[in-house]
Amino acid sequence: MPPIKKGKKTTREPGRLSQLVRFLWGPGRPVLVVGAAIAALAVAWYAVWRRVGPGVLASESYRVTPEKVDMTPPPPWIRSDVRAEVFRSASFERSLRLTDDDLTERIAGAFALHAWVARVRRVEKRHPARIVVDLEYRRPVCMVEVLGELLPVDAEAVLLPKEDFSPVEAARYPRLVGVKTPPVGALGERWGDARVIGGAAIAEVLADVWEEMNLAVIVPSEPPIPGVAADLTFTLVSRLGTRIFWGRAPGRDGPGEIPAQDKLARLEDYFQRYGTLEGRGGPQELDIYQLRLGARPGRQAE
Repeated sequence: MPPIKKGKKTTREPGRLSQLVRFLWGPGRPVLVVGAAIAALAVAWYAVWRRVGPGVLASESYRVTPEKVDMTPPPPWIRSDVRAEVFRSASFERSLRLTDDDLTERIAGAFALHAWVARVRRVEKRHPARIVVDLEYRRPVCMVEVLGELLPVDAEAVLLPKEDFSPVEAARYPRLVGVKTPPVGALGERWGDARVIGGAAIAEVLADVWEEMNLAVIVPSEPPIPGVAADLTFTLVSRLGTRIFWGRAPGRDGPGEIPAQDKLARLEDYFQRYGTLEGRGGPQELDIYQLRLGARPGRQAE
């Protein structure tokens, strides 16, 4: 038998697939692969977005209209459409988009300018298009009688829209008389007269007892020194004619001045004892500084 020849072992060259695997999974290669994949996806997404993006942003899900603004419900004394008036005065109309960088700032600024808005606490935007506006509203405390009109103001003497009040509704508020100057500013701005500033502050103190005590008007004095607000004093007058000397407005310190809440407590005590501010024979004069707990009626007005 002829001897068997042993042949040389041959080694097969690695296939292309094996070479690719070794290349991809070599040292540091996985990070490179992932980065390349992300870059490819980004390029593809950008190309797609350039074609469809404008249409998406123009859709209803991104357009902000008045109906898509949820604001704090206004209190019952506000009859006007605050939301519609804000959009109209700011000329927003169809120009607002959810993607606008300054959207919340623009909306907050527009609402802050409305006469009924005391403060914008928060503005949020949500998708699909929805804006949430948290507001603090102004509260009317009295009507200022000037130039034949009754103009509402809040406790800070800020002028409010008179159109929201019917004559019957306006009559329920304290009425400040003796004001000689019209408002110096527009709606939503402070009146600028010390009589109005002081009278409004007093009206706020008396808001909860005004109707019960049958009070009618607040009358400011003529200051001894023109233009010096600290010299102003105020008198309350009931519907039947009783006059109550109230003194200075809250926050106006002076010799022997009594805090506003102490004045209110004295007036409430008197009213609870007698059930009225009038005297036995009719209208009378009362001085809040002389009135003490359990005090008897003063002299009748002549």
